[in-house]
Amino acid sequence: MKLKNLFMVIVASLITVACGKEQPQQPAAEQPPVLSSPVAVEVSGGNPAAEQAAELITADYMRDIIVEISSDAYEGRGPGSRGDVKARDYLAAEMQRLGLQPGAADGGWEQRFDLVGVNTVQPETWAFEGHGKSRTLEQWEEFIVSSGVQQERTAISDAEVVFVGYGIQAPEYDWDDFKGADLEGKVLLIMNNDPDWDPELFEGETRLWYGRWDYKYLSAARQGAAGAIIIHTTPSAGYPFQVVQTSWTGEQFELPAGDEPRNLVNAWVTEDAARDLVAMAGKDLDALREAAYNRDFEPVPLGIKTSIAMDVELNRTESANVLGLIPGSDPELRDEVVIYTAHHDHLGIGEPNEEGDAIYNGARDNASGVSVVLAIAKALQALPEAPRRSSLFALVGAEEQGLLGSLYYASNPTFAAGKIAANINYDNPNILGDTHDVTFVGLGKSSIDRILELIAEEQGREVKPDQFADKGYFYRSDQFSLAKIGVPAMYLKPGTDYVDRPPGWGREQQEHYTNVHYHQPSDEYNDSWDFTGLIEDALLGYWTGLAIGNADEMPAWNPGDEFEAARLKAISELDE
Repeated sequence: MKLKNLFMVIVASLITVACGKEQPQQPAAEQPPVLSSPVAVEVSGGNPAAEQAAELITADYMRDIIVEISSDAYEGRGPGSRGDVKARDYLAAEMQRLGLQPGAADGGWEQRFDLVGVNTVQPETWAFEGHGKSRTLEQWEEFIVSSGVQQERTAISDAEVVFVGYGIQAPEYDWDDFKGADLEGKVLLIMNNDPDWDPELFEGETRLWYGRWDYKYLSAARQGAAGAIIIHTTPSAGYPFQVVQTSWTGEQFELPAGDEPRNLVNAWVTEDAARDLVAMAGKDLDALREAAYNRDFEPVPLGIKTSIAMDVELNRTESANVLGLIPGSDPELRDEVVIYTAHHDHLGIGEPNEEGDAIYNGARDNASGVSVVLAIAKALQALPEAPRRSSLFALVGAEEQGLLGSLYYASNPTFAAGKIAANINYDNPNILGDTHDVTFVGLGKSSIDRILELIAEEQGREVKPDQFADKGYFYRSDQFSLAKIGVPAMYLKPGTDYVDRPPGWGREQQEHYTNVHYHQPSDEYNDSWDFTGLIEDALLGYWTGLAIGNADEMPAWNPGDEFEAARLKAISELDE
């Protein structure tokens, strides 16, 4: 399906980043580049070449890619595995077949990066003692633990457990859960999520990075803690404990350690287990959480001590981002780029499910996203003239391990950060059919909003903000890595208002996927998939990327956005 009569979004007249809303003037030296608008959409006759190229985004093309790389032959595409290498070879060959140019700095298809595989031999039990009582937790059922350091053994001895609420330090919200407490060598018991009851505080139900597990562990390490334990609840995590079980066992991959602070031990415990631990101290978990809902909260030592020691198997390997390039057609703009991303990895071979299946195929997450990016590449490559800016198709690795491939690219970009016009990311897109809406995770953050809204309007669809905002999706996929270096991002997720489906059906299906198939061996392709919505969402990326690629100016974050300062810094460094 193609966009009816749509040629492209083009420059008409300069306005502010907020698309028509009057904004305070910034000093000239700090004024970010803005997209021009009102956005003119030529609907008279259209652009036959662009329309014809769009028709190459087909169900058959995307299906073939999904079926191929999510098959058992690729063994779940775990980082550094045979399946990872096989997938990368396949994707590079497909990029070459499409006529793309190799996009890595060395002239090849792969931007390789080192990985350290950390396989923690988890103990069967974990004991806690204090106040004349003891409680032994059972591995898998009550806790999951891993080493926080890249060493062959890690251990903590007689470390006191301290409840630290959310474990957040956020000066912009006048929030500090630590209050200068001496937490050196302690084990911190931490609530998941971030404060979510006030839209003026931490953006209410919209989860920020402060509410993510990676922030929690880093925050604890900054305090000099020996270990950190996150209390799991399905609402606060956004997924059931089974996702922790399957995602945090077996070999875990990291970029080689630098001088960043690290805990010796990182763990999750169930809510019931946490409740028992704080009860040993004569306290109530609900009461502690209630106290942590306030700015004046201070850490609560529980008078409970714990020891744990674990052997760690280390494996040094590598993965790679697969990069394909369409050079821009404008001599003055071709050193700027629109980057399209999707992660090619999944979880590899892990714990078998009840049927004995141990291959985590990752068909929806994220073979489907890979297929969308390649379909867009196929369409853009077919244009008689390339977009003015370059187009980079980055199929990144090790996303499931903490966005490692995109993090490595952001640290080693093939285009200067200030020259990356935008990132369009696909992760776990729509395979359930046509929708009246589409979800833009990050709506309201940048000048990309208006472009997408106009193109979606041509499809007869409504653009909605993150419809599962409590899950923190913006900080859980690869656009986050690029946003941190200032790149405005568009991350599309499925809508929930499905055509010819009853109200609520879409949300029910998404929740069912999260609870049953997410990060499980059952994430496999089957013939029930409906590609109509996937095509529509791919077309949104195609037309939006084409518009950005041809505009006079690059997109910008809206004034005051959390990533605006990084953008201004990246642009200022271009003149140094």
